[in-house]
Amino acid sequence: MKNTTNKYFFHHTFANTVRIAAIATTCVTMSALTLPKTPTAPPTEITLNIDSTDTTTTSDSSDTTQSNFVSTCAGDLNQDHAVDSADLGTLLGSYGPCPEATPGDFNFDAVIDSSDLGTMLVTMLENFGPCPSDLAWATVLQWNPDPDVVLDADARAKIVASGFPWRVLDTGTGIEMLLIPDGTFTMGEEGWATPVHTVTLTKAFYLGKTEVTQAQWQAKMGSNPSNFQPPGYTLDTSRPVETVSWNDIAGFNTATGFRLPSEAEWEYACRGGTTTAFHSMPGYPNGTNDDNLLGNIAWYDLNAGGTTHAVASKAANAFGMYDMSGNVFEWCNDWYESYAAGNVTDPAGPSSGSARMLRGGGLTFGYAGFCRSSSRIGIDDVRVNVFGFRVARTP
Repeated sequence: MKNTTNKYFFHHTFANTVRIAAIATTCVTMSALTLPKTPTAPPTEITLNIDSTDTTTTSDSSDTTQSNFVSTCAGDLNQDHAVDSADLGTLLGSYGPCPEATPGDFNFDAVIDSSDLGTMLVTMLENFGPCPSDLAWATVLQWNPDPDVVLDADARAKIVASGFPWRVLDTGTGIEMLLIPDGTFTMGEEGWATPVHTVTLTKAFYLGKTEVTQAQWQAKMGSNPSNFQPPGYTLDTSRPVETVSWNDIAGFNTATGFRLPSEAEWEYACRGGTTTAFHSMPGYPNGTNDDNLLGNIAWYDLNAGGTTHAVASKAANAFGMYDMSGNVFEWCNDWYESYAAGNVTDPAGPSSGSARMLRGGGLTFGYAGFCRSSSRIGIDDVRVNVFGFRVARTP
């Protein structure tokens, strides 16, 4: 499978790459260029540490099994799930005689020279950009989490350790999704959603970076049920879809392979590591309890002007999620029930009930209290013009 992502950028940088390669080639000794070499048979399998500085064949707990010295993506010499200039640097840094199993020695002759450089340049042309994954439904946008988005180092490490790419695009719908790592958090809030209890989620999951938009719904379902569209409102299909019931969404998810997040997954993803009423925002990396700052992350009754707004037009949280507070309330998969006391693992809610779960607050009857990370509403399966959703997916 050829990875075409960033090929446009590659062609613009290819000339400089060739110049660097030419300089490196002149540094190879004449004997290395002219003496005949006896290629060694490639090993059937070796292990390389995911840390690009480790090129030994000694296995340890952080090793990943690879063939031909490289990752499952040809040309990914430094094991970062992308083929780019850093991989060329890895090859050039080992130019000349090298130990067996050095990344970049494509012909296994214990020398990295012009023939390996040529192979690398062709490989870069074919595969430049993020490596593909085993997710048949997704295109990889970025393997490793951006530290400017995922603020917590432990969360970033968990995402990398999961073996799944951080940022992907669902190829069937164009919905961008981010990987939320496994973890433990405090669910609920004294005075708002009690009893406060500890929840452990044992599996990473993908969650829509934004609420599903009018355009994404219409492209799959053939019509737009939303209230906030012409003739009453300006056309902007990047607004979240609304006026959809829980059962309407079940039809969308059946058609796309998505699911709704559980209530616990939703709150964990909303909090992004915070324990405050509202998740992190610029200037407040640990979140805030100040209602007056809610407008930084949410469209709600005091600033929305009675209408929804384009998704991702407020600040994201520390997992890269937009509009977890405000814009529209979001359906979760669970039936509603009161919290039980005690710690729980991977809660999915009751097996039956009369009301479904809504989270996140919205632009009408969405005062600040509804927008708190802990706030929860149980309601019948109805269509309301401030009820929408975001999708989840199990890798």
